[in-house]
Amino acid sequence: MYTQPDLNPAARRTLTLAALAGALAVMTGAFGAHALKARLTPDLLVVWQTAVQYHFWHALALGLIGVLTLHRPDSRALRVAGWLMVVGLLLFSGSLYALALTGLRGLGAVTPLGGLAFIAGWLVLAWAAWRR
Repeated sequence: MYTQPDLNPAARRTLTLAALAGALAVMTGAFGAHALKARLTPDLLVVWQTAVQYHFWHALALGLIGVLTLHRPDSRALRVAGWLMVVGLLLFSGSLYALALTGLRGLGAVTPLGGLAFIAGWLVLAWAAWRR
C-alpha cells in the first residue's frame, strides 16, 4: 500500500497559506460582486476588483512557491519569496480593500509598499529558480 510522504514544514506552511489566501480571494470577489456592487461608487468598485485580481494571482504564486518548496525544502530564497508575497497580499490588496470600504484615500499610500513586496517576491523567486 502506497503512503504519501509527509510534506516538509516549509511546504506545508506555504501551501496552507496559499490555500487560505485563495479561499479568501474567492470570498472577497464574491462579496464585491454581490454585496458591494450596489453600495460602492464605480471608482471604488474598480479599486476592490483590482485588489481581488492581485489577491488571486499572488495566492497562486504562493502556491507555486509551496510546490517548489516540496523539491527544495532548504531554499532560503523560496522562503523569502513566499513571505514577500504574503506581505504584498496584506499591504497591496489589504490597503485597497480598506480604501474601497472606507473611502479613506490616505490608505492608498500603503499600496505601493505592497506592490514593491510583490515585485521583490517575484525577483527572489526568479533568483531561486535560476540558481542551483
